[in-house]
Amino acid sequence: MPDASMEKRLEVAIAATRKAGQKTLQWFQRDDLSIMRKKDQSPVTAADLAAEDILQKELLTAFPDDGFLGEETGCTKGTSEFEWVVDPIDGTKSFIQGVPLFATLVGCRKKGEGVVGVIFIPALDELAYAAVGHGAWYEQNGHNRVTARVSTQTSLHESLLCSSDFRDFRRRPAALDAEGAGKKVRDDIEDACRITRTWGDGYGYLLVATGRAEAMADPMLNAWDAAAVAVVVTEAGGSFTDWTGACDINAGDGVASNGSIHKDLLKLLAPSAIRGK
Repeated sequence: MPDASMEKRLEVAIAATRKAGQKTLQWFQRDDLSIMRKKDQSPVTAADLAAEDILQKELLTAFPDDGFLGEETGCTKGTSEFEWVVDPIDGTKSFIQGVPLFATLVGCRKKGEGVVGVIFIPALDELAYAAVGHGAWYEQNGHNRVTARVSTQTSLHESLLCSSDFRDFRRRPAALDAEGAGKKVRDDIEDACRITRTWGDGYGYLLVATGRAEAMADPMLNAWDAAAVAVVVTEAGGSFTDWTGACDINAGDGVASNGSIHKDLLKLLAPSAIRGK
């Protein structure tokens, strides 16, 4: 088990993530769901805001000196060496459509390095969590805890790869420098893998961490999308990097895999990696 302080952080993170995720279900599949648009035109709902409010209150009540970065409320500076990085609904578009593959994500970072991660899929009641150096765990329906482990597949050509939206491959900033660069990367990946599916957002990373998919590639990724999943996937025995191969959740893109196929994936992704960050 983790040391006492990290065990406490993981315990609080799991409880806060479950509480926030379960709150989102009050709005899920409701006909009267109100949808607002942020400055970047991405959607946000009352469920996103309510869930993030819960996360901020729960985490900072337990650890008042910590920093906090949320997708909806931005950054609150702390005085400790820890920062919580959260996404109340990762996959708001899926949530709005009534599709259950959205996640509540909570990551904790110490001096910029991930130490705790929690992925919760509220509508399916699937939970994966990890603390660095102490492995990853998976639960469904609140019980039957088992070790979370990535798959043992060694061939990219026999692998299942997920992505949140394959159209994002041609929307990437790097693709603007070379006509069709993003589309070529997408085509190369689809040709290289046995199966590609858009079981994306946090759910795709949970599938990698539990061995049901070999890889998850995100052409556009924010820190709050990556902080939790990076810890869970790596502690489950896999790899998480940006498309250049660096361990950077602020890069703007990300890829997770079972580790065995990671180098082969990076060969395909690197030509379209976001650079000059």
